Amino acid sequence: MAPLSQSLGLTKIDQILIHQQLEVLEIVTGFEENNKYELKNVLGQRVYFAAEDTDCLTRNCCGPSRPFTIKITDNLGREVITLHRPLRCGSCCCPCCLQELEVQAPPGTTVGYVVQNWHVCLPKFTIQDEKRRDILKITGPCVLCRCCEDIHFEVKSLDETCPVGKISKQWTGLAREWFTDSDNFGISFPMDLDVKMKAVMIGACFLIDFMFFEHSK
Repeated sequence: MAPLSQSLGLTKIDQILIHQQLEVLEIVTGFEENNKYELKNVLGQRVYFAAEDTDCLTRNCCGPSRPFTIKITDNLGREVITLHRPLRCGSCCCPCCLQELEVQAPPGTTVGYVVQNWHVCLPKFTIQDEKRRDILKITGPCVLCRCCEDIHFEVKSLDETCPVGKISKQWTGLAREWFTDSDNFGISFPMDLDVKMKAVMIGACFLIDFMFFEHSK
C-alpha cells in the first residue's frame, strides 16, 4: 500500500477549491438531492470528486442537520477520504448538541475529527488528531450578519495566536445564493502541513457548508 501522503496526493498542494454541482431536479422540485462536489487545484484541474451518500428520507426530513457520509475519490475513482457526520441536534443554544465530523483517510483509518466548540454567536471548531488530541482551532465570523461578500473561517494554532490557513465561503452572486444551496469554497494551508491535517481541514469545510450554508427546503 502506498504511503498516506502519496495516496492522498496532498503533499504538494497548498490550496483546494471546492465547487458544489448544481442539481437541476433539486432546483425545480425543491427535493434535496445528494450533494456532489468537484475539488480542484489552483489551476482549475480536478483532483478529487466528492459525493454524499445519504438516503432520500434522511435528506428531506433532517435537511442541513442531517447525518451524512461523503466519499471523496481521486481521478481514477479510488476512494481516498471518507467523512462521517453523526446525527446531532442542530440547536446552537445547547452545549450538549455540538456537531462533529470524523475523517478517515484511507477509508477505515481515522486520521482526525472536527469538533464544534460552543459559543453564543460565533462558529468555533477544534481540529483533533486520531487520538482526539487538539491540534488546531477554527474561528469564523457571525455568519448571519454577512451578505454579498466572501466569508472567511480562520484556521489558527491551538493558542489562536498564529494563522495556519483559511476556509473561505466564496460569494457566487445574488441569484445563485438566493435560489440554490450550491456553494463554492476555497481552502488554504501550508504546503508542509501534515497531510492528515489537510484531509481534516477538507472535512471541516464540508461540515461548515452543511451547518451554515445549506438552505432548508
